[in-house]
Amino acid sequence: MGDPATTPLSGATILVQCLLEHGVEVVFAYPGGASMPLHQALTHVSDRLRTILPRHEQGGGFAAEGYARSTGRVGVCIATSGPGATNFVTCLADAKMDSTPLVAITGQVGTPVIGSDAFQETPIVEICRAVTKHHYLVMRTEDIPRVLKEAFHIAGTGRPGPVLVDVPKDVQNREIVVHDWGPPMNLPGYRPDRRADRADLKKVHDAIRQSRKPIIYAGGGIITAGAAAQLKMFAERTGIPVALTLHGLGGFPSDHFLCLQMLGMHGTIYANYAINDADLLLALGVRFDDRVTGKVSEFAKHGKIVHIDIDPSEINKNKVAHIPIVSDVRHALDDLLRLLDEEPRSAESPTLRHADWIRQIEHWRETEPLRFADRDDAVLPQYAIQRLWQILKDRNRLDETIVTTGVGQHQMWAAQYFHFNRPRHWITSGGLGSMGFGLPAAMGAQAAHPNRTVIDIDGDGSFLMNVQELACCFTEKLPVKVFLLNNQHLGMVVQWEDRFHGGNRAHTYLGAGLDEEPYPDFVAMAKSFRCGARRISEKADLEGAIEDMLDSKGPYVLDVLVPYQEHVLPMIPGGMTVRDIIKA
Repeated sequence: MGDPATTPLSGATILVQCLLEHGVEVVFAYPGGASMPLHQALTHVSDRLRTILPRHEQGGGFAAEGYARSTGRVGVCIATSGPGATNFVTCLADAKMDSTPLVAITGQVGTPVIGSDAFQETPIVEICRAVTKHHYLVMRTEDIPRVLKEAFHIAGTGRPGPVLVDVPKDVQNREIVVHDWGPPMNLPGYRPDRRADRADLKKVHDAIRQSRKPIIYAGGGIITAGAAAQLKMFAERTGIPVALTLHGLGGFPSDHFLCLQMLGMHGTIYANYAINDADLLLALGVRFDDRVTGKVSEFAKHGKIVHIDIDPSEINKNKVAHIPIVSDVRHALDDLLRLLDEEPRSAESPTLRHADWIRQIEHWRETEPLRFADRDDAVLPQYAIQRLWQILKDRNRLDETIVTTGVGQHQMWAAQYFHFNRPRHWITSGGLGSMGFGLPAAMGAQAAHPNRTVIDIDGDGSFLMNVQELACCFTEKLPVKVFLLNNQHLGMVVQWEDRFHGGNRAHTYLGAGLDEEPYPDFVAMAKSFRCGARRISEKADLEGAIEDMLDSKGPYVLDVLVPYQEHVLPMIPGGMTVRDIIKA
């Protein structure tokens, strides 16, 4: 190629080289007219940068999210202009809601025809302003190194999120000599590194000392910040129980005696009771989402609220905090642990201080556990997930298993009955609730961790939305396992129909309407993609089928027929309180 300091390079080659400079190892990219130069450049570095071809741009975006969420690194996806770019919109919105570090690169029509409604032109930056952390339309080839440097920095620092980089085709094709591959960034006002003042943390420390019924409400920010170890030490030092959000699962060990599992709409009864009665709520890396709070004015209204989050826009947004702290939660916990170290030896033991509170929580835990009425004549979805977890545990494979999900009842049952002791083993679409997320996210996690078991626990409705990615799994040798809970319905919507609309079915049945075999035939479909597959409907067949799935060498779909009448319980109806909890 000659001396890179004097050899002119195309914008596409420069962009791909920037990806390498930022340590990118895998990109999920679907080509088109406006992104062809990028794909041509990618072929020249295939020995250093793996390009995975999804079968839909949305699949590529969700795969990049799965890669990012399982590694903590920035995920990268590429699409062409127009419809290719707009197919990223859901992925960008999903990544924004769930604080996932993502750089999405789109081709754009040439600069001379921007704004003329040229073929496959969409103003993707304008479309995505509200669903990205930042966005660029690159109008000069010379700006590519700086823009890529800024994009990765913004995506991966502070509260992570998606950054869109839109690159016109002529900017990709134009050749220039790059004199500086690490130009200075131009980000005035961007302050991603935030650390709490000692005086503010002393207020938290004093509130803990004065509390008799404290509770920790921990979210995805614990995992994003790499603060799982600090949270465990802090909880053990203070004796404070921990309730987790959907995204917080794995941030604190599920098998720890202080773990109250998930709180919120479909959380454990005892976690919700504890939050309701607590006199101190330590909210760490959370955003007081409506699926956690229900009726906001009634949520944790009996106690003082401490809210620690790196994003200042989340502080006091949904719930006013008595002690608001803008800080990286790992740094805050480190500093709080140091304050605990400074306590005098004569200080009252937290175990004694909270003894009555722990006894009360233990009573709730014993009298109100997660439960379901099992059956012998059918495979209940709760039972299926329990058995999957137990078999993996018996095989000593839990620590190397990553679980993704689609969105719906199966997602909530997985959160309830599959237990996580480590961060980044649980990947789901929480804030946006994007159906079709599970399979491509598993694909991305598998690409990042080729030697791990990656299982997509999915529902038939969600699975169908991106089922085409089975072709990618086979072609790219990504041995993802799909544990499909097939009830022939849009289960969560059916549950709401049953509970709040008198059981009236409003287009929630996904079957063929015939008294024949369940439709579609997922086994035939999977095999058409050259993936392994099996269908079961008998409880006695479940264990052997799970073993076959786990032992399979390639991608595999286990289609488990389950009854559609099951509901996810407990349930706090939207906008209501713990007093309105539905138990049966």
